[in-house]
Amino acid sequence: MPLKNLSYHRAKITPSIAAAIVLHAAAAPSPTSSRDFHSSSSLITSFLGEGKPQHILSSHVLKFKKIQSYRSSSSGGSGNDTSLPSHIKVNLPALSPTMESGTIVSWQKKEGDKLEEGDLLCEIETDKATMGFETPEEGYLAKILIPEGAKDISIGKLLCIIVLNKEDIAKFENYENEIPSEPAAPAVAGKTVVAPPKESLNSVAPQPAEPGDIAVTATPFAKELADKQGVDLHDVIGSGPDGKVLAADIISGGLKSQSPAGSNVEGFVDLPISPLRQTLAKKLVDTKFNIPHYYLTSEILLENVLLVREKLNNLLEKTTGKKSSKPQKLTVEDFVIKAAALACLKVPETNSFYMGTHVRQNQSVNMSVAVNTGHGFVTPVIQNAQSKGLIEINKEILDFSKRAISGEILPHEFENGTFTISSTTFFGDGEANFSAILNPPQACNLAIGKSTKKLIPRTSEEYNEEGITSVSNLTVTLSCDHRVVDGANGAIWLKYFKEYLENPQLMLI
Repeated sequence: MPLKNLSYHRAKITPSIAAAIVLHAAAAPSPTSSRDFHSSSSLITSFLGEGKPQHILSSHVLKFKKIQSYRSSSSGGSGNDTSLPSHIKVNLPALSPTMESGTIVSWQKKEGDKLEEGDLLCEIETDKATMGFETPEEGYLAKILIPEGAKDISIGKLLCIIVLNKEDIAKFENYENEIPSEPAAPAVAGKTVVAPPKESLNSVAPQPAEPGDIAVTATPFAKELADKQGVDLHDVIGSGPDGKVLAADIISGGLKSQSPAGSNVEGFVDLPISPLRQTLAKKLVDTKFNIPHYYLTSEILLENVLLVREKLNNLLEKTTGKKSSKPQKLTVEDFVIKAAALACLKVPETNSFYMGTHVRQNQSVNMSVAVNTGHGFVTPVIQNAQSKGLIEINKEILDFSKRAISGEILPHEFENGTFTISSTTFFGDGEANFSAILNPPQACNLAIGKSTKKLIPRTSEEYNEEGITSVSNLTVTLSCDHRVVDGANGAIWLKYFKEYLENPQLMLI
């Protein structure tokens, strides 16, 4: 249906309906318009209005695109598909921008069940979290091809078959996903070329080289000492460059452990690594070795923040205490996030991305906040943190913390972060000071340690006498990408951040 003939009332257009219309309009052939959805950005404003979050519409458009892709692969095909009734192949989709594979945690439907569009079909663990995968079409679940617990399933792998008619279910009982056969060996005129045999999964693994077969580098003096003392250089741990054995290693008797590395040791447990931790490990290694980090540390007195927080919490309790049995409580973390966002406005270099050929300065401060899931950390994003109040920030943090544990944070809630805050715990168990690894392409990561008590001299102006007093002290360390943030800019950022926390009234100006 052409868009110009569509009659609608703005108040009744939901994001889901708007997504379908925009996608249809963007795909409509036109000599003056592109089929690319992103070229139809004006339609987004038309249906959602100015100032509405466009990621809401984008998520619905993505959903419709996935459904279209399922429909396009529903029937026909090659091999056994031609003799089967009309059906829909449901492949594993990319549920996050960085997802490469997934794990089938559970099937919420069983073979033969009737499906309604939007029903929870299965739960899939991605590199971000465990997410529910909804049924893309109405019909009946005829065949499940990937069982529960299957790990490292590649994107695009066939998960299940859906049929429109219940009587067609039995025809897919013995259905197997076709696997492309190995290409035949090329034929040469006058000769028969035999393809090499396929290696068995049970073939014997290559044996490790004997210690005597491995070359050992050592200094001439070390070799002389080893020869005199009857020491095998293969048994010595070299402390020189690239493991080179030095004379000092022979003299100190730095011998390797005699127990082989592959020996069976009693009392250990091999724990599986989740896709989230695998992705995190790979990303951390790449970041640590490929990005030039440097670190700046500062100590911040929290007395004024604690005083302001107490007054605001008392005010919240008076205004909401009668309506709620558990009134909202602001935390120091809320003040930290707000202060960091405002400091980024003062020093825009810290709110930037390194893009290879240029540096991109972001106008909005989208704060990635590390949240513990119990199995690792995820970093949901508080969008436009610089313009949000403490109460709104507090609500978002509490919501993220609850949903992180249950794996219910959505993929788009991890996106568009421009600055990261990592913390142990402010007033519980944790390290007083630590350094965080950067979260690329972001240029900074602020590590918040545990609050500790510190003795400082007190002035006679405040107490009419000299002496010492105990205060709450917070140690923070700013990790910076030296390609984007110079040392001076990092120090200036810390200066503003410290001023905001030690004088929280400045955040209101």
